[in-house]
Amino acid sequence: MIRTLSIMKKEFIQMRRDRMTLALIFLIPCIQLLLFGYAIQTDVRNIPTVVFDQSLSRESRELLDSFSASGYFKINQTAGSYQDVNRLIDSGRAQVGIVFPPDFDRQLKRGATAPVQVIVDASDNMVANQAIAIANSIGLIKSQQVMFQKFKGASVPYDIRVRPWYNPDAITAYYMVPAILGIIVTMTMVIITAVAIVRERERGTLEQLIVTPLKSYELMLGKIIPYIALGYIQITVALLVGVLIFHVPVRGSLLELYLLTLFFITASLGLGLMISNLAQNQMQAFQMAFFVMLPSILLSGFMFPRAAMPKFIFYLSYVIPLTYYLDIIRGIVLKGIGFPYLVGQVTALLVFSLIFITISTLKFKKKIA
Repeated sequence: MIRTLSIMKKEFIQMRRDRMTLALIFLIPCIQLLLFGYAIQTDVRNIPTVVFDQSLSRESRELLDSFSASGYFKINQTAGSYQDVNRLIDSGRAQVGIVFPPDFDRQLKRGATAPVQVIVDASDNMVANQAIAIANSIGLIKSQQVMFQKFKGASVPYDIRVRPWYNPDAITAYYMVPAILGIIVTMTMVIITAVAIVRERERGTLEQLIVTPLKSYELMLGKIIPYIALGYIQITVALLVGVLIFHVPVRGSLLELYLLTLFFITASLGLGLMISNLAQNQMQAFQMAFFVMLPSILLSGFMFPRAAMPKFIFYLSYVIPLTYYLDIIRGIVLKGIGFPYLVGQVTALLVFSLIFITISTLKFKKKIA
């Protein structure tokens, strides 16, 4: 018992000396609690919406005002053709498309039912379900108002025809499995590389690297390249499981998916190496990696829709590499889109890779700490 107390005393003394570890232990939970408690919401509002109004009438504007006034649809795009609507939804710049036919006002004036097409990007189940429910509710409420004021018992004025795209049956596996693949790669790449340099420093094997003629960037590349192969193995296995067991459709090009995944793997490995160079021991490396993992899971759009987050958190999620990779993998697997629609996401991952690897290279000192 006395020996146990003695060991406990030494551990407490060591913790007090290791101020960075102590600070991480107390700061990380507080920051995450405040951040996630404020950010995580399931009530999706301000859904990006594109409108293709072929009627350009007072009646169509009145119905659009009802969509805007609900607070759930943010009409920030106008289209001149169906192709523009398709392009904006495919690229992710809009998640809902509202299309009015040319004779919309004429049908209402003669007492007939006027159809309105509402296209919903169903690759995000939570956003799609809420958008579909609210769109149908707006159509029903607006129809009741018009019938009471004008038609008094005539046919229903508005026929809201919802068309969910990409995942019309709202199968959860189609939405979750590609995203889980990104989470698996993030966890493996960041955590494994986060302890790479620290582990060698603690074991004393870093001295063997110091006496070699290797340059810092060569050492960083040597640490990264083997894990790139490991990442591709993980992706291949996960895709096979998703297709064979969960029957997830792969509508896009597998070659493009593998090529664009390289940018995400290198960004994740670069982040892990940066953590490894900043941490003083493995405990700190694990804490920093864990601090990175939770935002990646909760703020990237993996579990909770980014459209429901406050503006500050929404823009903060842009500094998370997984945010861009979810757009890539869901876009290729569910939507069947290719590189022309994903240039921005690929560019962002490339920038992350360069920044993280550069910081790791500059931080690494070929000397014994």
